[in-house]
Amino acid sequence: MKDDVAGLDEAELRKQAVWRLRKQRGFRTHVLVYLLTNGFIVLIWALTDLHGFFWPVWPMAFWAIFLITNGVNSFRPQNFSEAEIRKQMDRMAPS
Repeated sequence: MKDDVAGLDEAELRKQAVWRLRKQRGFRTHVLVYLLTNGFIVLIWALTDLHGFFWPVWPMAFWAIFLITNGVNSFRPQNFSEAEIRKQMDRMAPS
C-alpha cells in the first residue's frame, strides 16, 4: 500500500484520506440504520405473529447484500500503483 501513495504530494494524500474516512463513516451509518430498521421489523413480527413464518429474513437478507457491497467498497484499497496506471494507459493507447 505504501507504494500506491509514494508519488502523491501531501495535499492529494490528505484529500484521499478524507474521502476514504467519509466513505467509512457512511458505511458505519449504513450499518446502524440496517440494525435499527431490521430490529424494528423483527419487533413488528414478534408482536403480530411470533410463531409464524419469520418473514423479516427476506428484507434483512436482501439489504445485507447491499450492506456487504458497501463495506467492501468502503474499506478496500482505492489507490493504484504507477505501474498499474501505466499498464492501463498502454492498453488504451491507439495501436
